[in-house]
Amino acid sequence: MSPSEIRGLDGLTSPELVQLDLAVPDRDAAVEVLARLLFDAGRITDLDGFLDQVRSREHQLATGLPGGIGMPHARTEFTDRVSIAVGITAYGHALDFGAADGPATVVLLLATPADSFSLHLGILATLARSLSKQAFRESLRRAYDPEVIAELINSSVDFEDV
Repeated sequence: MSPSEIRGLDGLTSPELVQLDLAVPDRDAAVEVLARLLFDAGRITDLDGFLDQVRSREHQLATGLPGGIGMPHARTEFTDRVSIAVGITAYGHALDFGAADGPATVVLLLATPADSFSLHLGILATLARSLSKQAFRESLRRAYDPEVIAELINSSVDFEDV
């Protein structure tokens, strides 16, 4: 992994990139809310361009994972670092990301630089491994604290695995 890729992994998310009580009508609206967090934090440079890329990716293949997880993502020229915005749905709300076992209550929006194909796949795989563990998913849902949620996500990526 190159030094610039390693820098891109520093602080995948932060408390200002966590949206609690996400109560939106559908996955597109959830992606818009989370993308806005990335844009407002300076993690992406073109909100509309990034949204178009995420939507295009979503139409290719569903991004729902088992256990109530949505993980929309895009490699994009509108960022120079890996970033994740996290949404925890409000009580009673869930969003259809196409998972076979039902809708999502935790949404992770991943943005990676356009030229980072292997890094993008590595981050997706590492997150999917962490998210496959029920205890980890429940920790995210129950934390109800943006700092704790950000730390859980940041610590879930082992740089040796990416």
